[in-house]
Amino acid sequence: MPSPSQIRPEPLITSPITRRTVLKAGGTLLLSVLAPLPAMAAQILAVRVWPAADYTRVTLENDSILKATHFIVKDPERLVIDIEGLELSPTLKGLVAKIQSNDPYIKQVRVGQNRPNVVRLVFDLKEEVRPQLFTLPPAGSYNHRLIFDLYPVEEPDLIAQMIEKGDWSSDPAKPLMSDTHTPPPALPLPDNGKPPVAVAPPAEIRPDVRPDLRPEQRPEARPLPGQKVLRMITIALDPGHGGEDPGATGSRGSREKDIVLSIAKRLKTKLEMQPNMRVMLTRDADFFVPLGMRVEKARKVQADLFVSIHADAFIQPTARGSSVFVLSEKGASSTAARWMANKENQADLIGGVNVKNHDQQLASVLLDLSTTAQINDSMKVGSAVLREIGGINRLHKGSVEQAGFAVLKAPDIPSILIETAFISNPEEEAKLTDNAYQDQLANAIVVGIKNYFAKNPPLAKSRSA
Repeated sequence: MPSPSQIRPEPLITSPITRRTVLKAGGTLLLSVLAPLPAMAAQILAVRVWPAADYTRVTLENDSILKATHFIVKDPERLVIDIEGLELSPTLKGLVAKIQSNDPYIKQVRVGQNRPNVVRLVFDLKEEVRPQLFTLPPAGSYNHRLIFDLYPVEEPDLIAQMIEKGDWSSDPAKPLMSDTHTPPPALPLPDNGKPPVAVAPPAEIRPDVRPDLRPEQRPEARPLPGQKVLRMITIALDPGHGGEDPGATGSRGSREKDIVLSIAKRLKTKLEMQPNMRVMLTRDADFFVPLGMRVEKARKVQADLFVSIHADAFIQPTARGSSVFVLSEKGASSTAARWMANKENQADLIGGVNVKNHDQQLASVLLDLSTTAQINDSMKVGSAVLREIGGINRLHKGSVEQAGFAVLKAPDIPSILIETAFISNPEEEAKLTDNAYQDQLANAIVVGIKNYFAKNPPLAKSRSA
């Protein structure tokens, strides 16, 4: 057996080592260190679709900023969107099932991997649209969002829409006759002692039913003796939040946007039972309307009153009571009012607004200085409504409060914001979700509005419908 000194180790390198070999090995090591890693694809966290007559919104919520390009293809109408830095995922594929058959603008959507790191969405459209694509930074509970808004090419006429849906008469300028006139006296008994012959009452006057007459044959409406001419009063009801913006959430999971929409619809029905009132809802479904657009809608129908409906929330669940707010140009009437206005004014951040269009709306609507007369009238109607609400629920404060609510800044329309109750209070949340309470609340608001207009009849306006 050989001794340890006689054992010769095998060489590790059998080929001769050259300068070229060393350089090649070093270069390979350097490239392996410097070679860029493949980029991580963005993750789609959620997809949401909000169809509405105003516009349809598609939201992709993701963990980072996405870049997208789009173009329109004709015959048939299609919207094609390419999203970079994205790989097809089950969440994104789920967008297909979220398109509803009653969507006004989208027939269906196809999703596929167009090329590496690029996903293509193809929306088959029901009509020509005016698309807007924009991104939103994280806000509220949301992460980054990529938004597609599909608007009709021609901006709809709000008054024509209301007439088409049957909500408004096609001849709102026709004077309505009050049915509060003195009834005729009872017929005296004839000399023969027999009861008088019954006479059928005159047919009910229906302002929304007109014979099909040519313009030159259209008779002029004239009040009868003892009857009073009433001008049609237009009221804009504004259910707060909607769509991407749920508003406040109660401990039982109730969402402000759902509650206030339900109350607004009840209130609309009750107001339109009055002989001289018609109502426009700024939203009639679950979609978001920017604050400036809410004001603009009210002005387009020449509203005589703007009523925004909300449900309060506070960090302390013990806070309770109803409130009515009007605009203030000189600062808030209380710290709580200022806090509430700041919270409500953030709705555009949560709901999502295209900044380019938003700036134009601010310039044309929100920055108009409201007149002193508007604020005074708002205080009058606010006080009348608050007084009636106090009969069915505890008031958070016994007087109308003031703050800089953006949605109340129509310069020519008396405007109030009603905080119906605190959804953050479990007891009041239960009330807000109760149908009977919603009816009581709507009845109280109707009485307050009627009392205001009884003392402050609206001036005549030249209307476009």
